[in-house]
Amino acid sequence: MSEAVGYGKYLRLHPGANVGTRGRRYDTLPGDDARSAFRRDRDRILHSTAFRRLHYKTQVFVFHEGDFFKTRLTHSLEVAQISQTLAAMLGANEELAEAIALAHDLGHPPFGHAGEEALGAILARYGLSFEHNAQALRIVDELEERYPEHPGLNLTWETREGIARHSTFFDSPQLSEPFSEYAHGGLECQIVNAADVIAYCTHDVEDALKMGLIQKEELHEVILWQRGWEYRCGEVRRLPSGSRLAAAVRVHFTIRNMIELLVRDVVATTQDRLADLKAQHPDDVRRASEPVVCFSAETQRHLEALKDYLDERVYKDPRTLRMTYKGQMIIERLFEVFYKKPELLPQTTTERLSASGDKVRVIADHIAGMTDRYAMDLYNTLFEPYTPALHLMG
Repeated sequence: MSEAVGYGKYLRLHPGANVGTRGRRYDTLPGDDARSAFRRDRDRILHSTAFRRLHYKTQVFVFHEGDFFKTRLTHSLEVAQISQTLAAMLGANEELAEAIALAHDLGHPPFGHAGEEALGAILARYGLSFEHNAQALRIVDELEERYPEHPGLNLTWETREGIARHSTFFDSPQLSEPFSEYAHGGLECQIVNAADVIAYCTHDVEDALKMGLIQKEELHEVILWQRGWEYRCGEVRRLPSGSRLAAAVRVHFTIRNMIELLVRDVVATTQDRLADLKAQHPDDVRRASEPVVCFSAETQRHLEALKDYLDERVYKDPRTLRMTYKGQMIIERLFEVFYKKPELLPQTTTERLSASGDKVRVIADHIAGMTDRYAMDLYNTLFEPYTPALHLMG
């Protein structure tokens, strides 16, 4: 496969040039930085405030339920690792895929999808909307404050496209207008979409098992789990039979096998589609009649069956739903108090409010940027009769 399909594994771009990319929002001066344009994007995302906050943002289970459970940060790292693997196997640009993967969840507010639903419902009352892809673009384009000459991170068009067009069969957000020219995102964008599905499905199963929401014996009705359980199972027979160590390793090994089988499936299917497409330019992938990066029809059915299983057994479990309700209630109360008393906002936020005059959006940006822990601590500070002095400092 020609490297022209993607952006080339070894493509080197002059830091101040637009060769090989549609460019950045703001022109940058040439320098002696040896990094490619997409590696610079990756580094800017890694050093951003929004990325660091992902450490205390919910994926499914709130952070304080245990150190084992994945957060938005660990999930983003997992998606980045799988994306790089897929990009390498498909001859795409690993640096671009990694940058998109690391940024794909920056726009999520605290408390996971529950938080997004809460903010969406609040903003709808004012004729506005909240969607995590659009919010991630706001973060990298406007809200991050790291450079004196321009707002945002000034990422390349290709990385921003990957953020705007991130979607899976779990989640198909409305497409941002600046990136709607083509039917689909580029090859690296589609790679990250597939990697997100792989990471989401497999590690939600792992977390649910650790949480006790499901038992591994029950999972044998799920075909993807059964295949992972049986794949190379002889390699775990060296462990003492019946021991807790053997049981734990078998679960981890099964998750690992599921990831490998899904990676192999999406690579084989995508290679066939690329061969049929005979793409000679990255935009050929964008213009295709259907996404190029995808799972086989059989695996897609099994993934959807696993999604339905998790939806019923994990996401709708009362223990999960209680935290969903709690998170939404916290966000609603915080918005209400800030809307009535904007002077309670931090000084930097009130300065943004004075400059823009868009009170609803500025408050939403502030809440969306919070971690779960910060939102809960702030809620206690504002609404609990007694608050330890620690929460009042600063």
